[in-house]
Parts: sequence; C-alpha cells; structure tokens
Amino acid sequence: MKKPSLENKFHKSLVDNLYDGVYFVDTERRITYWNKGAERITGHKAEEMIGKFCQDNILDHVTTDGCHLCMGGCPLLGTIVDGQPREAEVHLRHADGYRVPVLVRSSPIYDEQNRVIGAVEVFSNNQSLFKMKRRVDELEQAVFRDTLTGVSNRKLLEIKINSALQEYHQHEIPFGVLFLDIDHFKAVNDTYGHLEGDRVLQNVTRNMTAHLRETDVCGRWGGEELIAILYNVNRNSLFAIAEKLRTMVANSIISVNGRQVSVTVSIGGTLVREMDTLDSIIERADQLMYQSKQSGRNRVTVDG
Repeated sequence: MKKPSLENKFHKSLVDNLYDGVYFVDTERRITYWNKGAERITGHKAEEMIGKFCQDNILDHVTTDGCHLCMGGCPLLGTIVDGQPREAEVHLRHADGYRVPVLVRSSPIYDEQNRVIGAVEVFSNNQSLFKMKRRVDELEQAVFRDTLTGVSNRKLLEIKINSALQEYHQHEIPFGVLFLDIDHFKAVNDTYGHLEGDRVLQNVTRNMTAHLRETDVCGRWGGEELIAILYNVNRNSLFAIAEKLRTMVANSIISVNGRQVSVTVSIGGTLVREMDTLDSIIERADQLMYQSKQSGRNRVTVDG
C-alpha cells in the first residue's frame, strides 16, 4: 500500500518550515515524515525518527491524569481506524527527558481511491495555552466561586438561571429552583461562634453537592441561603430531590467543641413559568421557603 508522503517540493518546503510539529504515519503507524517543527519541539531529528513506529513510544504521550496514549488510546490509531480527526492536550517526552505540553491534532490521509493510508499529526507547544487556561480557571474561581463553601456564588447562579430561562423560552426545557435556608443559624453563630457556624454552612453545602445530580447546579445566594437549579424536572421530581436534601442535612452531625451538633433546613421549590424572570422565580422560591419556616421549619414546600 502506498505510504503517505510529501511529493511536491513546494509543499514539502512549506510544511517543513512550519512552526508547528508535523509528522506522517502509515497504517502500521510507521513514521514516514518528520518536519523541522517536530525536531524543534521534541529534540528528535528526522533521520532518527523516520522509519520508527509511533508505538515504539519514543514520545510517550501522557495525559494530565497519567494515561500513556501510545500504549492505549492513541489518537493517530483511532484516526486510522475510523477516519475521524481527533484533538488532545498531552505531554510528550523531549529527547532530553523532560515533559513538553502540546496540543495534538490527528487527521486521516487518503489515497486516490479514498482509502485511509495513514494519518498526520500536527502538534504545537501548548505551554502558553496551559498557563492561560490555568489563569482562566483561577479567575473563574475568584469571580464565580464562593470562597467559604467552594460552590457557585450569587453572580454565577444568576448567570445560570438566566441561561436556563433562555433555554426554556427557546427550547421548552423545564427547570426548577430550590431555595434553602439553614434553620436557627443565628443561634448556631451566637452559641458556637462564627468559625463553627462556617463549618456548619460548609457541612450543609457538602450535603447538597453530594446528593444533587451531576447536571444540577448548587450555590450560595448569601449568608446561610443556598440555591439549587435542577434541570428537566417536574413537580414530583423537584419535591423528591428537595426532600432528599432536607433529610440528608437533618441526619448529618458535626462535632463542635466536643459537642455533636445537627441543623435542619427549610426549603422552597418552584418550577419555571412562562412569564418568569430571574427576580420572579427567585422571589417565588424564597416565599415558599418562608412558608416552610412558618409551618415549623425542617420542611419542604413546593408550588403547584
């Protein structure tokens, strides 16, 4: 079978001098071309690499969580098998032994009969991108995360609810909002101090994150008030999830100054309505939460 190559001198010169690394492999993953960008990024010369096999693990592509792609999950192999392009953020091993973060993209190479005869991998030094992504994550934590509990803050909750409202109006995707308030929280602070009160708030928040679905969003609205946004729910499922959260909190214990302390929450829940805005759905859930308070606390009240 014909091996992938660069026959045209102009094209070869063009690809050879790309800043990005480029190499070709045939269907057996034998390297047939290695450009100057690949030499610069990896430290391996073309004469050293051409004829070697990708699975010889010279570059030893490793993901952030330690998975060795050359031994399993190789993007090039996947592309050769199904003809689909792939992209991955990995860390290759430089000729001098250290790791280089790269963004790799693999694409199939076809012959005149439209058969896959190999694949091309293009990779670029991804260090600046990795640093930028880390910085974005740090900024997101600072801007959108509550520093005490680690869950979404009020700003992010407002963004999520507005987004859910837009999805509802455009695609009729239903959602509900739960408004939770810790019962007698002032008494906890007055009795044990604000530091222990913070621990109680963190405990309640952990219960929420542990028992909500992966698709749901939970956050701190302010003080001891918490909000959960539940997607694709009806009244029964909204109530069931709220009741589960209430029960889990009520049956949790935290040790405070040698004493076993437990708290409860009052919850109000509502489903989105056609004319809802951010303010209206929050206000309605808040009022339903107060109905739970007035009914004796440690209760769930969901509207009709």
